[in-house]
Amino acid sequence: MPDAAVRLKDLLEQLLGVPLPVRIRAWDGSQAGPPGAPTLVVRNRRAVRRLLFKPGELGLARAWVAGDLDIEGDLYAALDLLAGLVWERGEDARSLAQALRDPEVRAAVRGLLKLGGLPLPPAPPPEEVRRARGHLHTKRTDRRAISHHYDVGNDFYEIVLGPSMVYSCAYWPAPPPDGTLESAQHDKLDLVCRKLGLRPGQRLLDVGCGWGSMAIHAAREYGVSVVGITLSQEQAAYARKRVADEGLTDKVEIRVQDYRDVEDGPYDAVSSIGMAEHVGADRYLEYADVLYRLLKPGGRLLNHQIGRRPQRDESTYQVDEFIDSYVFPDGELQPIGVTVAQLERAGFEVRDVESIREHYALTLRRWVECLEADWGRAVKLTGPGRARVWRLYMAASALAFERNRIGVNQVLAIRTPDSGDAGMPLRARTWG
Repeated sequence: MPDAAVRLKDLLEQLLGVPLPVRIRAWDGSQAGPPGAPTLVVRNRRAVRRLLFKPGELGLARAWVAGDLDIEGDLYAALDLLAGLVWERGEDARSLAQALRDPEVRAAVRGLLKLGGLPLPPAPPPEEVRRARGHLHTKRTDRRAISHHYDVGNDFYEIVLGPSMVYSCAYWPAPPPDGTLESAQHDKLDLVCRKLGLRPGQRLLDVGCGWGSMAIHAAREYGVSVVGITLSQEQAAYARKRVADEGLTDKVEIRVQDYRDVEDGPYDAVSSIGMAEHVGADRYLEYADVLYRLLKPGGRLLNHQIGRRPQRDESTYQVDEFIDSYVFPDGELQPIGVTVAQLERAGFEVRDVESIREHYALTLRRWVECLEADWGRAVKLTGPGRARVWRLYMAASALAFERNRIGVNQVLAIRTPDSGDAGMPLRARTWG
């Protein structure tokens, strides 16, 4: 009688110490778990080997990306249930070492080793980053990390992001369907421009310019001259074509350049939208110092950045394994308080911090809808593994923003001159 699902369920519950909240369907057709719950589909024995040789998040991620695991039913509901077991166990969770002291668990593991077939660890999916030795966040390693994430094909990003081609949190007037993704992204770009107080004739540096949307909006709507920098060759080529199509080549220059190599300041304003997550904690003060140096006295910085919740013991912070291995290699999140402190250490006066956490959850859910609506073409463009990476990453991230596990903040900071005149309106958030 087929019983793989029952054995899997029993082992997982023994390891976790709690009932499994999702249903399991195994390759032999057997099922186990609560009726009506989202179903975790274990397609083959290789999935078992992946989990046995790499318990936890990375093993699950490898099985998902390779297509050995799937979810039937509400993806968000399933991820929300699994998050409580895999990512949020806390200090009361049983470790694998603790669980293996139980003779019944050891017996179940031996049974699953037999069930899984050859006792050899499966190779990671080709989409997983191959780590190179050396220091993180050098110019060379940052360039490689950016290429891994962004150079996967502009056609693929067009599917996910839509016509706006903005890869950061939109600014919604109300939840969809009252606002469209394109209008919400327009409003976000305009919000940044207004916070920076842009005026005709000024110079703007857009750090991590992506596909050129911010640079084009600022030049077209506010009459500023813009230098946009990116480390992605594909982004730069796409952005330059958009600039030319808009007739803005006299206003916008797109460079493939590291922010540490920009030497043609000073600028009146700097925008950094969704780029600082790539900088790294050890390099963040350097990043803030560079942007401070590139601004004129009185110049404004708008730093739009994802942040995480602080931990009681910050030394225990670990980068998310799935994100680090498949999405943003070497990316690091820090609490908003740390970001503000580092900007102040560099000399900035921080004038406003706005949390737009809920807006990113709405944005990510819309991106998932865009991907799922054109799934077949997305798979053809980038391969099934990469498409699965993106679907999981965006759906899980939407939940993380909704549950306040991570947030996103816009920090307005000024290189205030010695006179102390910051050039700000007396009443906050009029953005004159």
